[in-house]
Amino acid sequence: MKAIELFAGAGGLGLGVGRAGFRAVDVVEWDRWCCDTLRENRARGAGIIRHWPAPREGDVRGFSFTQFEGKVDLVTGGPPCQPFSLGGRHRAHQDHRDMWSEAVRAVRETRPSAFIFENVKGLTRSTFQTYFNYIFLQLSYPEIVLRSGESWLDHRARLEQHHTSGIRTGLSYQVLPPKVLNAANFGVPQKRERVFFVGFRSDLGLEWSFPRETHSREAMLWDQYRDGEYWDRHGVSWRARPVDPRASDAAMRLRERPAELPWRTTRDALAGLPDPELLPKGCADFPDHRFQAGARSYPGHTGSPLDEPSKTLKAGVHGVPGGENMLRRVDGSVRYFTIRESARLQTFPDDIVFHGSWTETMRQLGNAVPVDLAEVVARSVKLQLDYVNARSGRA
Repeated sequence: MKAIELFAGAGGLGLGVGRAGFRAVDVVEWDRWCCDTLRENRARGAGIIRHWPAPREGDVRGFSFTQFEGKVDLVTGGPPCQPFSLGGRHRAHQDHRDMWSEAVRAVRETRPSAFIFENVKGLTRSTFQTYFNYIFLQLSYPEIVLRSGESWLDHRARLEQHHTSGIRTGLSYQVLPPKVLNAANFGVPQKRERVFFVGFRSDLGLEWSFPRETHSREAMLWDQYRDGEYWDRHGVSWRARPVDPRASDAAMRLRERPAELPWRTTRDALAGLPDPELLPKGCADFPDHRFQAGARSYPGHTGSPLDEPSKTLKAGVHGVPGGENMLRRVDGSVRYFTIRESARLQTFPDDIVFHGSWTETMRQLGNAVPVDLAEVVARSVKLQLDYVNARSGRA
């Protein structure tokens, strides 16, 4: 099955979609550092990216997608999220970086069987509720376009009238109520919440629901404080095991082992990587695994604990924030995550390398979708499309 990847960034969403069984036929990204990352990994033959076309670098508003009309099964992307991010300026539709209308245009021009779009949890804040609903309606009826001189509020009113009329002529999509997914609940070693918009073309007559969560905090606590399997797996002796009284108390209140898998922790993610402070300078055995000096802890910026999923990695409007991109060791000391460690927290494969300075690369990673979370969502979509193809005899 063929897919188009918009606002590709460093490739997190696209890698997950590729793992789920889709083949990218178009990749669009405006940032040159991200494009360099994609180009280098493509040239190196890194994983799925080696099969991707060269990224179209530039402003999506200058690109057409009509050549793919009726030829792709899926359109995916993460429209720039700074207008809605808790770390941004919250300007939403007034922000020139708001690219939701371009995502809708790509759907209109290609008429895919389905789409997957994601964004930051901040988009679901009550402040943006009206615009949030506007995005939902545009994705549902992509052929009802904004008229010249029409305000977005008037356009939204027209879309609402069409929605309530019951008329379903032209291109339309069944869009599930968007849902916030916590990546940690799907096996990602990071507490990262993203909102997903998933839609299927109405004529396909499909019923779909978001994937069920597979991992839980309770299962992690059982592993750590009830049977100790977690510490055994990491070779941590009884004497060296840290104890969090509140976590231990929560574990002792559990009556039976949870059915889910344990949350994956920062320690899980970093397993097999040496301490970057101990590596010889210039060591090339571990790409992108270089020590970055200058980390310090202060109130509100204490770093990610080793034995929980990490905090949400963030890009930041003015560079990398202090606390979210630091590791807090058991003894309370902190250091910055290396690029490779951050990539692992975002579940990028180790053969993927990144272009740019540490700050620039951390921005790429802070904006990315965890690869494993993208795969879970995309795989569930592909199962539905496989069903359609089997039903129509195209399998």
